[in-house]
Amino acid sequence: MSWILYIILPLAGLALGWIIRWLYARFQVSASEQQAKRIEQDAIKEAEAKKKELLLEAKEQIIRDKNQQEKETRERRAELQRYERRIVQKEEGIEKKTSQIERTEQMLAEKERRALEREEALSKEEERYREELERISGLSSEQAKGLIIQSLENEAKHDAQSLINKIEQEANVTAEKKARNILLATIQRISTEVTSEITVTSVSLPNDEMKGRIIGREGRNIRTLETLTGVDIIIDDTPDSVVISCFDPVRREIAKLAMERLIVDGRIHPARIEEIVSKVTKDISQKIFEEGEKVLFDLGVHNIKQDTIRALGRLYFRTSYGQNVLYHSKEVAIIAGILAAEIGANREIAKRAALLHDIGKGVESDSELNHAEIGMDMARKMGEDPRVINAIGSHHNDIPPTCIESVLVQIADAISAARPGARRETIDNYIKRLENLENVAEGFQGVEKAYAIQAGRELRIMANSEVVNDDQARDLAKQIAKKIESDLRYPGRIRVTIIRELRVVEYAR
Repeated sequence: MSWILYIILPLAGLALGWIIRWLYARFQVSASEQQAKRIEQDAIKEAEAKKKELLLEAKEQIIRDKNQQEKETRERRAELQRYERRIVQKEEGIEKKTSQIERTEQMLAEKERRALEREEALSKEEERYREELERISGLSSEQAKGLIIQSLENEAKHDAQSLINKIEQEANVTAEKKARNILLATIQRISTEVTSEITVTSVSLPNDEMKGRIIGREGRNIRTLETLTGVDIIIDDTPDSVVISCFDPVRREIAKLAMERLIVDGRIHPARIEEIVSKVTKDISQKIFEEGEKVLFDLGVHNIKQDTIRALGRLYFRTSYGQNVLYHSKEVAIIAGILAAEIGANREIAKRAALLHDIGKGVESDSELNHAEIGMDMARKMGEDPRVINAIGSHHNDIPPTCIESVLVQIADAISAARPGARRETIDNYIKRLENLENVAEGFQGVEKAYAIQAGRELRIMANSEVVNDDQARDLAKQIAKKIESDLRYPGRIRVTIIRELRVVEYAR
């Protein structure tokens, strides 16, 4: 029996626990249903309250919109009434103006009628007066009109001529003043160096023993140096110095630098001399090119060929009356550019032509042409502008200038050469050179008087017409030119001009 109790009691406990959980679950479901019903009732009440609230707000909004619409309607009605009053006022004004215009038109029509009647009367009177004037003067109306027109034309011409004369006088005064100001400003804006013109160079020696080393055994060193450089080396009693003489400044510079390097080096013999001269020649050639390029860079001139650059660089070693020719060309280019800018000419053409105007002096040539003609031929071969070519050839009036840039180059060249301190030459040497030219010409038979002009560039000779005929004058010019070539030393070319004039004078007594 005991084992039955062990089985029944647990089963009874399980059944009792299940019954209790079932009852608790039913209780929970019943409570949830009641709570759900309460929530549903609360939601319904809240929805009803919200509905009433929304309806109330909608009614209030409708009332506000209605009031706003009624207000706008009243304002529009008032504005329409104001517009209507204005339109009525304008209509009344238009009616008044219309009536006034009608009265004015009537008045104008009456005045026009009266004016036409008066014009007809005046026309009749004018015709009668014209007929009376023609009868009294004996001239027709066309003839009288012609006389009046001619009189007015003569008076107008007189007044115009007076005005033209006045304008020309004022223009001359103004132009002269402006030209002076331009030239003064141009001269004030430039400043270049001035160097002395020399044909000899002195080289300092450390001691007199160096003279013997320069001469060498049986004079082979000095002969080698003279042969390679083309200069004359003068060794005299002057202490501690040697003189190098040559008319070619480039050769003179090469000889000077070569001798200075030989003195520093101490090895003086023909092979070393040849080596040093070769190096110095290359250095001078490079310096010539660099000087030419430097001037082109400073002036802003481009598209220049290398031969022209080298010819420009050679001008660095050449002087004219104490003025460095390369600096002179640069100065002339600056002046020409300033003048061209002032008067409205082509500034680049003027600068280019001015820079190249003395390029013929830097060309290595044995031609008998003067430097202007040589430079003109060189510029033509290089394909320069015709205005540049003309400016180069005409800067000494060898050919006539054909453009304003050529005239500007002439002016700039004269300013650069004539400004104070630009050039210098001893007055004794200058006078002596001119006197030598004149003496050579006056030594020929048939020459009455000779005049050296243009700083010795031209020799004008007055020939006796009774002694020298036309054919003899040509021969005389050739003989004088050959005499000058053989007896005198001079830069460039000298023009010989023979003037033969026959004057016959008789007196009636």
